[in-house]
Amino acid sequence: MSSTITRARLGSAPDSWGVWMPDSPRQTSGTRYLDEIAQAGYRYMELGPYGFLPTDPVELADELAKRDLRVSAGTTGGAFHRADDFETIKEEALATARLAAAVGGTYLVLLPAMYRDLFSGEYLEDKELDVEGWNQLIKSIQELSDIVAEETGLRAVFHPHADSHVETQSQTYRWLEDTDPARVGLCLDTGHIEYCRGDSAEIIRRYPERVEYIHFKQVDPAKMSIVVDKDLGFYDAVQLGAICEPPGGVPTVESIAREMHRLDPEVFVIVEQDMFPCHPDAPFPIALRTCAYLRGAYLAR
Repeated sequence: MSSTITRARLGSAPDSWGVWMPDSPRQTSGTRYLDEIAQAGYRYMELGPYGFLPTDPVELADELAKRDLRVSAGTTGGAFHRADDFETIKEEALATARLAAAVGGTYLVLLPAMYRDLFSGEYLEDKELDVEGWNQLIKSIQELSDIVAEETGLRAVFHPHADSHVETQSQTYRWLEDTDPARVGLCLDTGHIEYCRGDSAEIIRRYPERVEYIHFKQVDPAKMSIVVDKDLGFYDAVQLGAICEPPGGVPTVESIAREMHRLDPEVFVIVEQDMFPCHPDAPFPIALRTCAYLRGAYLAR
C-alpha cells in the first residue's frame, strides 16, 4: 500500500453508536459516546445531531480535550429543494457550523431530506425532482455553502443519501456536474452509494478532485436484495442489518483503498454503521473491531 493511504485520518460518528436524534431514550448518552469512541482507538469524530453533545463550545472543547479527540465535521441538512425551507435550514446549519468551528472542525456535512418517512417508510414525495425542484436544490446547497464558509470558515460537503433525491450514482454525477467545485465538495458515503447499487470506487476514479470527505460504510448484499424486493425504507433496512460491520459487506476496504492515492492524502475517513436503535452495550465492541480492522487494512491511520 502507498504511504499516502495511511495518512488519511480515521474517525467515526454518533450513528455508529445508534444516535440519530439530539435526544432519545433509545440512544446512548453523549458522555458514553465520547468515552467509547476514544477507547475504541479513534481520534477524529463528528458531532452528530445538534444538541446530542454539549452546545457550549467551552464545555465541548473541555470534553474533547479530556479524551484527546478532534472534530472533523458537524452535520446538518434539510429539504434543499424547497425554497421556503431555506431560512430554517440556514439557521440550523449556522448553529452547527459555529459549534464545529469553535472546537476545531473543518467541514460541515450537508444531508438532503428524505422522500420517505424515516420510520414508517411511507412515500411523502416523488422519488425524482422536477426541473424546478432540482434547480432549487442546487441553488440552496451552493448558497448555504457560501454562507457557512464566510461566517464560520468551514468547508461544506454534500452527502448523497438513500431514500433522498440524490441517492444513486447517476444522480450523484448529475449533482457533481451541476455544482461549482469552488463552492461545495462531495462527502462520499460508500454505503449509501452501494445501497443504491452504485460503485463508490468508480466515483473516486471519475471525480477524485470532488471527493473531499469520506463516510466509510458497508452494506450486506444479501440483505439489500430483501430491501429492494420488499421496497423497505431506510429504517427497516437498518433493522434488518443491511448496514453491516466491516469486512462483511460492500464496498470492500480493498476497492476503496486502491483509489485513495487519487485523493488528499489526509482526507477524513469517518466510519458509519447505522444502528438505531440498539442496546447501549452493542456499539463499543463493533467500534473496537472496526477501528483495528481498517487500520490493519491500511485504509487510514
